Amino acid sequence: MPTRRTKLRPPSSPPRPSLLRQGLLTPTRFLPSAVFSVLVLVIASSGAGGKEEEKRRGGGVGEKGALQTKSCCVSDSVLKKVPKKCGEQKLAVFSGGQKGNRRWLEEQRKSKGAVGGSRTHSRILDNGLCAIGGTGVTLFVALYDYEARTEDDLSFHKGEKFQILNNSEGDWWEARSLTTGETGYIPSNYVAPVDSIQAEEWYFGKLGRKDAERQLLSFGNPRGTFLIRESETTKGAYSLSIRDWDDMKGDHVKHYKIRKLDSGGYYITTRAQFETLQQLVQHYSEKADGLCFNLTVIASNYTPQTVGLAKDAWEVARDSLFLEKKLGQGCFAEVWSGTWNGNTKVAIKTLKPGTMSPESFLEEAQIMKKLKHDKLVQLYAVVSEEPIYIVTEYMGKGSLLDFLKDGEGRALKLPNLVDMAAQVAAGMAYIERMNYIHRDLRSANILVGNGLICKIADFGLARLIEDNEYTARQGAKFPIKWTAPEAALYGRFTIKSDVWSFGILLTELVTKGRVPYPGMNNREVLEQVERGYRMPCPQDCPISLHELMIHCWKKDPEERPTFEYLQGFLEDYFTATEPQYQPGDNL
Repeated sequence: MPTRRTKLRPPSSPPRPSLLRQGLLTPTRFLPSAVFSVLVLVIASSGAGGKEEEKRRGGGVGEKGALQTKSCCVSDSVLKKVPKKCGEQKLAVFSGGQKGNRRWLEEQRKSKGAVGGSRTHSRILDNGLCAIGGTGVTLFVALYDYEARTEDDLSFHKGEKFQILNNSEGDWWEARSLTTGETGYIPSNYVAPVDSIQAEEWYFGKLGRKDAERQLLSFGNPRGTFLIRESETTKGAYSLSIRDWDDMKGDHVKHYKIRKLDSGGYYITTRAQFETLQQLVQHYSEKADGLCFNLTVIASNYTPQTVGLAKDAWEVARDSLFLEKKLGQGCFAEVWSGTWNGNTKVAIKTLKPGTMSPESFLEEAQIMKKLKHDKLVQLYAVVSEEPIYIVTEYMGKGSLLDFLKDGEGRALKLPNLVDMAAQVAAGMAYIERMNYIHRDLRSANILVGNGLICKIADFGLARLIEDNEYTARQGAKFPIKWTAPEAALYGRFTIKSDVWSFGILLTELVTKGRVPYPGMNNREVLEQVERGYRMPCPQDCPISLHELMIHCWKKDPEERPTFEYLQGFLEDYFTATEPQYQPGDNL
């Protein structure tokens, strides 16, 4: 079996007698835990009048002894998780949902400073469960190593278990390590509930089909390398993706739908059914049993980027950033590799004073930081006083333009180039869905990481530039050759003008970074494009790919394709459009 699981043992102690004496619990009769909506554990002394207190809060004791409201009851599976150290407790149940819980908690904090007169942590779970007093309900396990970046962070190793104290503040949770006993903030995307599917090494979550293929076809993976992910087409189902090989196709990936039984089990074919996904993986690890190959090795997974540098690390001090190496320079900014807080590798864009208003930049940055997609460079933090600094995730291979011209990109063949284009289209399809606009889409603003991963950078910044020559959309500073005519001539920037720019980016890919419209200056480009001129098919470029470029360059913006269409076309290019592709000298 590729992965070893650790099971959580339930506490052996029954509920404390004081709760039973109050009539709030019965030892035998509880409904399943799925039917309750909200449980609040409040540290308090037990005493007389417990029933009256619960009735005053909207709860009560049913005829059979189970604590009830209009739509709530408490299960023994939850009560077993009440730690001994909580002492004697009262249970209060509300039907007001998460908002009602939070409002009640705020009232308690205002009236007492904190529930029980001391610092208290709260946690609202997905089903409305709220645990107070740091008791937690579910243990979480670390999926990766993490080194603390601030004094408030918690360092941990893969496999370490945590009690979650507060997960109500976004992407950084307050937790207590069961290994060290220390308390601090941890990135929520680095942990998963103990013994859950999410905690299995072979589970990759919301990974798309094409991204799964990229992972599995990485160099060095043997036949039978696999992963399990959420199904993109069937809600509640999963997909098993396996690396395979044959004489006709060579290395390729096959995908199998894992369906759920009404009884809760799983199957790929009805003749082989399993109670858990873990059992399914065990079975197909031992034999193929109808699959293309038995499961041999779990696909390697990259350690994900944290969402933000740390909790509340948005506007950072300039002296917390150290500029190490200049990576590039443009008309308005320099790009450096560097570190934040002396321990976190980042990229830092330093804008020249006067490039844009700090107020306008901060307003736009608030929007930009909400755009989160694995094909967009993550905006980490800002220094909002001039000179403005923009801190983003670091991509080790630099810009796509430099990668194609001077780096290992010179040797890439058409399948790699089309895949990189598909990644850019996927990121732009997300921007399209979010009703946002890039305005400056070109290879210089695409960054490359390990495994030929491409991410879009500098989305939205072009709108804020206040340089007269740039805002007049003329001269050397404005990227005329990448800009749609309606945007260059009349300032009408839309997602469809981004589609035009994407068509130009495709020419950069297949020509390995050649400047568009070779031999023409900006004025000539504008004039010729207005007259209907379009760049001819580049050398060795398939006709079908050039036709896609021409489609992106339609004069009427509404006739241009969507990025959703472009993503699908490029992801399926070698199965639907060019199945007979054979590599040539250049592509």
